[in-house]
Amino acid sequence: MENVTVLGAGSWGTALAIVLAENGHHTLLWTHREEQAVEINEHHTNQKYLPETNLPNNLVATSHLEKAIDHSDVVVVAVPTKAIREVCEKMMTFLNKKVLFVHVSKGIEPNSLMRISEMLQESLSADVIEEIVVLSGPSHAEEVVLHHPTTITAASKNLAAAEKVQDLFMNQYFRVYTTDDVVGVELGGALKNVIALAAGISDGLNYGDNAKAALITRGLAEITRLGVKMGGNPFTFSGLTGMGDLIVTCTSVHSRNWRAGNMLGKGMKLEQVLDQMGMVVEGVRTTKAAYQLSQEYQVPMPITTALYDVLFNDKEPKIAVDELMIRTKKREINDLQ
Repeated sequence: MENVTVLGAGSWGTALAIVLAENGHHTLLWTHREEQAVEINEHHTNQKYLPETNLPNNLVATSHLEKAIDHSDVVVVAVPTKAIREVCEKMMTFLNKKVLFVHVSKGIEPNSLMRISEMLQESLSADVIEEIVVLSGPSHAEEVVLHHPTTITAASKNLAAAEKVQDLFMNQYFRVYTTDDVVGVELGGALKNVIALAAGISDGLNYGDNAKAALITRGLAEITRLGVKMGGNPFTFSGLTGMGDLIVTCTSVHSRNWRAGNMLGKGMKLEQVLDQMGMVVEGVRTTKAAYQLSQEYQVPMPITTALYDVLFNDKEPKIAVDELMIRTKKREINDLQ
């Protein structure tokens, strides 16, 4: 059994900590809120993020980052994309050993246009990084904690590191595959949130299943176009971290991005939506980054562009959809545009 640290006690970080603890690993869950650590340790609950879930007795929490890092040479980074650099900066004040970092967040940093593994590499010195592994796929925390069958992928340029993560997490309800396509896995996980926002808007407008099926299919086409241009394996985008994650995020009420889009489609403004959600909606930041990437790589991404206009240029969702429908005629397969 291993000592493992999970940074971030939101729904996904907590669910993964539960998997690790149930697998018998000595798991320490870090939260920046002392009261949350007390709740987890004394009541074995995390009411804000996973109500009605009883946490394993052997899952321990702390609000002290240095203690969390000292606990283990395997660190699962489950904080929102916007918090990663801040947490890394704090870690670097005391980190003096090699660590296997496993990141499970899904996003792209606007302006720098860095994937999360690139953010980690830039924010941490090379002498403290043993390897970086991405853990991604179609996985709602709410279903993992119920032991519903879940299948995801561990990606690393070093397959031995990916296989170590596979061994840490895999059990009868949580299956893990491996791949070396870090670029494809990270882009698929991040960009599907953009399409999920659009799918939520479509449902908020009551456009039905035909429209959502088209959004998912055409959304996958533009994700793949950009992903391949940036170096991803085209087959990755039809796998768990591409098509699989896209389907679950566009169709499930557990999806924050779908719920946020649904409220936008019903007429709420972005600020109101984010206030009401009370949790990070990664797709909003990622839409800005995806739009910037489409410009930089000169890849046509009409759904992303339309959503960017809705979020940041105050375009009415119905107008954005109408404009998508009357674009210049295209062939479907040959150019995927």
